[in-house]
Amino acid sequence: MQFLISPAHRLGRVAVLAFAAGCVGVASAEPLTFTRALDLASSETPALRADAAQLEAARDSVLPAGQLPDPKLALGLDNLPINGRDRYSVGDDFMTMRRVGLMQEFPNRAKREARVAVAEGEVAVAAAQAAITRQQVQQETALAWIARHTVEQQLARIDALRAENRLLDAAVRARLSGGGGMATDSVAPRQEAAAIDNLEDRFEARREQAIAQLARWIGESARGPIAGDVPDWPIDRDALLHRLHAHPGVEVLDAKAAVAQAAIAQAQAAKKSDWALVLAYQQRGPQFSDMASVELSFDLPLFAAHRQDPTIAARRAESSALEAQREATLREHTAMLDADLAEYRRLDKALARQNQVLLPLATQKVALTEAAWRGGEGSLADLVAARRERIEAELAAIALQGERQQMAARLHYAYADTVPGELP
Repeated sequence: MQFLISPAHRLGRVAVLAFAAGCVGVASAEPLTFTRALDLASSETPALRADAAQLEAARDSVLPAGQLPDPKLALGLDNLPINGRDRYSVGDDFMTMRRVGLMQEFPNRAKREARVAVAEGEVAVAAAQAAITRQQVQQETALAWIARHTVEQQLARIDALRAENRLLDAAVRARLSGGGGMATDSVAPRQEAAAIDNLEDRFEARREQAIAQLARWIGESARGPIAGDVPDWPIDRDALLHRLHAHPGVEVLDAKAAVAQAAIAQAQAAKKSDWALVLAYQQRGPQFSDMASVELSFDLPLFAAHRQDPTIAARRAESSALEAQREATLREHTAMLDADLAEYRRLDKALARQNQVLLPLATQKVALTEAAWRGGEGSLADLVAARRERIEAELAAIALQGERQQMAARLHYAYADTVPGELP
């Protein structure tokens, strides 16, 4: 099919192609395959770098969590007289002492171990959160690349339609020159060409939208030419369902549950006494001997019912909430999986029907109406209508293929390709 393209339209297309070529040269000369897009997303997406920094921060917090508190240096002046003839004198009264002391606190072992467990749990939470981000980046990059791939296929079909339109226009002109047909028949090919131009404009806009979405994850490389095909992922419900418990959204709740358990142990450890050691050296006047002292102090958790016990109860309630949230998340993901699988099966059947039934029928209808028109028994309007139906069937088949591939990617990266805690 051939459209009659105006000079202004040709100039516009040349400008667009020149701009696109410039962008491609800036971005990269290497074609953008599906795998390369995912690799670029792993290195270019700021959210992944942010999660990596958060994970590093959590790891760096583990070692200090189990250490003793820093010692404290105490400087003092004891037994300074404030009245009498020796008032404010630091060397005349035998009881006046200049003191230098060192104090070290010793939290109980259970408390230190619980602090380490909390810190290690926070590392697991950060790792699971990074896995969630990685999953989302992979999934969204895959969907954007597939959208770009689909619209490129549709645009390629537009070029073929234009060639067919030119043949139709030539056939109509030849028939009119031979005295056949009606004068109004000369309009039909131009109308069809305009319709194809409208389709092209719509797909060009969709391509720019797909590029913009892809650029969110891989930057300017999204503007380069794409190459290759979409992977063919196996979609099996039992295998995907088996992976549900390893889903990053569930893994992060498991990690938070471990932190909650460590927080309970930490709250319980607060009921045990901490202790502290104080060593002091006390200097008196030159006529008196110096002194040293040793002091031990202990916490007395005498009011646990109003202090430690409510904290323990609060931590246990948080743990119960996380368990319930995990169960709710599993149910939610199971429902989403079944819904997505149902949609995938629908798209699979629709694509098969489109390719095996509707598209062959539309092609057959075009052949029959064209034969009738060439034999003088059919109208050109019927032929143009049949050709329009075939165009719609061809483009619908490409669109259905893209939707099916996107649904497969959504299922694969949501359930089958999860690696909890692993950063790219």
